[in-house]
Amino acid sequence: MTTTNTSTSKIADKPAGDGMRFYGVWLIGIAALIVLPMVFSSGGSLTSFSLIGIAIVFALSYNILLGQTGLLSFGHAVHYGLGGFAACHMMNAVVSHGWPIPLPFIPLFGGLGGLVFAIIIGWVMTKRAGTVFAMISLGIGELVASSSLILRSVFGGESGITTDRTALPKMFGWSFGPQLQVYYLIAFWLVLSAIAMYALTRTPLGRISNAVRDNPERVQFIGYDPHVVRYLAFCFAGFFAGVAGGLAAINFEIANSAYLGAIQSGLVLFSTFIGGTAYFFGPILGAILVTYLQLGLTSVTSVWQLYFGIIFIGIVMFSPGGIAGLVMMHRPLVRAGTLWTVIPSYLVAVVPTVALACGVILTIETIARYSGGDVINLFGIGFRPTSPVTWVAAAVLVIGGAFVARLTWRRIADAWDRAATVARDRGYLA
Repeated sequence: MTTTNTSTSKIADKPAGDGMRFYGVWLIGIAALIVLPMVFSSGGSLTSFSLIGIAIVFALSYNILLGQTGLLSFGHAVHYGLGGFAACHMMNAVVSHGWPIPLPFIPLFGGLGGLVFAIIIGWVMTKRAGTVFAMISLGIGELVASSSLILRSVFGGESGITTDRTALPKMFGWSFGPQLQVYYLIAFWLVLSAIAMYALTRTPLGRISNAVRDNPERVQFIGYDPHVVRYLAFCFAGFFAGVAGGLAAINFEIANSAYLGAIQSGLVLFSTFIGGTAYFFGPILGAILVTYLQLGLTSVTSVWQLYFGIIFIGIVMFSPGGIAGLVMMHRPLVRAGTLWTVIPSYLVAVVPTVALACGVILTIETIARYSGGDVINLFGIGFRPTSPVTWVAAAVLVIGGAFVARLTWRRIADAWDRAATVARDRGYLA
């Protein structure tokens, strides 16, 4: 009887505890957004945080297509770019006509810009999924990006459309001239958009989108039209991508053809896939990592796109679930209390894995800088690209690191199997 009462009490307490953890995570995230500029107050940090916030909204909107509905798009930047142009035109119209619309409402018009295009073109695009949808999205993306250079009256040609965010009516005394005020505006829309997109995943439309992703024939059998579901998801994704484009237009005070290009579509694909499409927070992690690497690598090396490609291939080969999947696979071990048995194997594997990564970096930079002769500075050690010592060091690091790292990875696999067996026996792993 006592056991029964205890079990009943635990079952009754579990939902309340889960609810507190759920709201606690959101509150911690909001608190972090508020505190970050107080800790890192430099102009460069505020600019970086603003770009990361925009990238998160953009990546979450892309995950409505890829992770939730199973639509691989190569042209998602179209909605982002059109949202940016719509926001710029709206800001200029507000200034010209003296409309009483303050800047914080402008991202809404950016979202409408992305939504209108999704409504017009989405019905045709979403008739088929898979390769057909991917190819159509690629074609539409290139078509719109090319048109932006031709239709000068709308897109402004190569120079784009410029605007002045400080010319709009003030709100609460804020002119949005300082980058700090722009950051808080982006943070506000980030929280608002993230809550809305998370709520979308919990609605019947979000659930049926998952079903369309997994088995569209079965969804059609039970009475739903997969085409309509894909179309609605496409429209929601277009709206939030437009919001991200509107925030970018406010941040840079310009919108040009680069917003619509394939590079922008590729970056959001990288962010979402590297972060992980199976979990809501996956694209957030991916957007933070990719934006940080983009900002950091562009000032260090001219072949930074090559590193993105290697990271992407590594994630596809070794962690198809992305960073979020890698994190969440440890959850059963944490709950079973067996993670500590795997950690020593992780620590042993760190040294050869880092050596392998250094070897790959040294090889790439040596090849890239061979003709120029610039010295490669790796962890304070200078390497000359034309020196045989550099080539020998790169080969030793790559071959030796790969050999030893492979042995340590096997040790991780053995330790993982033992820890997972214990977790399975304790009922924390299926």
